[in-house]
Amino acid sequence: QVQLVESGGGLVQAGGSLRLSCAASGRAFSRYTMGWFRQAPEKEREFVAVIHWSGTGTDYADFVKGRFTISRDNAESTVYLQMNSLKPEDTAVYYCAAGAFVWSRFKSGYGYWGQGTQVTVSS
Repeated sequence: QVQLVESGGGLVQAGGSLRLSCAASGRAFSRYTMGWFRQAPEKEREFVAVIHWSGTGTDYADFVKGRFTISRDNAESTVYLQMNSLKPEDTAVYYCAAGAFVWSRFKSGYGYWGQGTQVTVSS
């Protein structure tokens, strides 16, 4: 079992930055690939970024490439999402997810989810 708690969301103006954190507790964090997803009102939950369980690989959705950076600190059992140059269309609830030894952009690859943190970008 892995429990995930996101934090760091809030209200920011367009062009601003936020850093989301996801703290994990439970079984060995280093075994889990960590992903970030987001869900805007009346839209499907979509992939944002993923970092390999080893920390050696990352992947991003095209709409965040060059603006968002995913990282992890296995000693602290935490994954981060640094979001720069935010746009109003980035407004969504952001979720972190954990999947054991996977490498996936699909929600089905992840067995554990946090409760989400709201990010609102004003124009």
